[in-house]
Formats: sequence, structure tokens, C-alpha cells
Amino acid sequence: MIDTAAILIIIGTFLSYFVLHSLLASLMMKRWLAKYFPSLMPYYRLMFNITALVMLLPLMFVMFIYPGEQLWQWQGLGFYFSTGLAISAVIGFIYSLKFYDLTEFTGTRQIKERNNSVEDQEHFKISPLHRYVRHPWYFFALVLIWTRDASTTQLLVYLMLTGYFVIGSKMEEQKLRAYHGVVYRKYQEKVAGLIPLPWRVLTKAEAAKLIQ
Repeated sequence: MIDTAAILIIIGTFLSYFVLHSLLASLMMKRWLAKYFPSLMPYYRLMFNITALVMLLPLMFVMFIYPGEQLWQWQGLGFYFSTGLAISAVIGFIYSLKFYDLTEFTGTRQIKERNNSVEDQEHFKISPLHRYVRHPWYFFALVLIWTRDASTTQLLVYLMLTGYFVIGSKMEEQKLRAYHGVVYRKYQEKVAGLIPLPWRVLTKAEAAKLIQ
């Protein structure tokens, strides 16, 4: 078992990442930078992505030094089932990339166009996956983490990540409502947030009508 000190260190490290990541992604931070340092805005998205990746290093380090004890390991049919789900999630993630403007996501588009706008540049659109769930990337991430083997440390991390996806999705949707207004609110009413639900699915025709 991991001791109390290790638990507090793990929780503190991950919570620090979550808070800082959310702060840097917030509209408040973007508007502050746009107001006082507008010349830096074209580089903001790229620097945000780089910072988010660098900040992962302390998380990996604490999980390495506090591995914990094994709780479960998928075996037999469970192994094939969990692995199949994980592979499906990876395929789904790769498929979803074709519906995103990756140049905007990485920040290279903003730099090329010298764009210092706070708002996202893409118009609201509903991809095939977004007809079933509002946050497909979060859904795929949840499938990936909960189909892996787990130690006591990993279970703690899985629970914190799940909580962060729930809270983070709510914060992200505050921005999306600010960007897209009523149309996004209607979309929220019709499609599930993190876990697809059969009774909250948009047909292709309904999705097209919503974004008109």
C-alpha cells in the first residue's frame, strides 16, 4: 500500500497540474493576455500545448517513484475484451482527427495568420462522433484509462483524471457557450456530455438543421 505522505504528494501534484492547466486554458487568462500583451496572442495556443506537455513530467515522475501495489490485471477473456475496447478508443481518436482543424489546435494557424483573437477560429460544427457525445476525446480517454491494469497509485490517478474530465468538460463548455451562444445550448440539451446515451443522439439531418 502507498502511505499517506505518498498519497498527498500524488494528489497535490495532479491537482496542481489540473488547476494550472485549467487556468491557462480559461477565457479569463486569454482575455488578460489579449489586453496587456496582444502581440503574444498568436503564440498562445502553441505555448499552451508545449507547457501542458512539459507539465506532464512531474506527474510521470511521482507515478514512477510511488508505483503502489497491483490491484487488478486483466486476464483471459477480460484481457481481450479490455484490449479490444482500448484499441477501438485509439481508432476512434484517430478517426476524429479528420474533423478538427489541427493547425488551429496546435497553434500554427494563429502564428501563420498573426491572429490575436481570444475566440476559437472554427465555426460551430457537429462531426459524426459529436452526434453521439459532446466530448469524444474525453470519452476515448476514459475508455483507455479504465481498460488498463491498475495499481493503488494508478487507481488514484484514474479517479482524479475522471473527476478532472467531468469538471474540465464543464469549464470547456462555458467557453463554448460564450463562443457559440444559443446553438451550443441547444446542442447540450440533445447530446450527452461524456458517455454516449442511446436516447440522446442526433441524426445527420438533425445535426445539419441545428447548425444552420
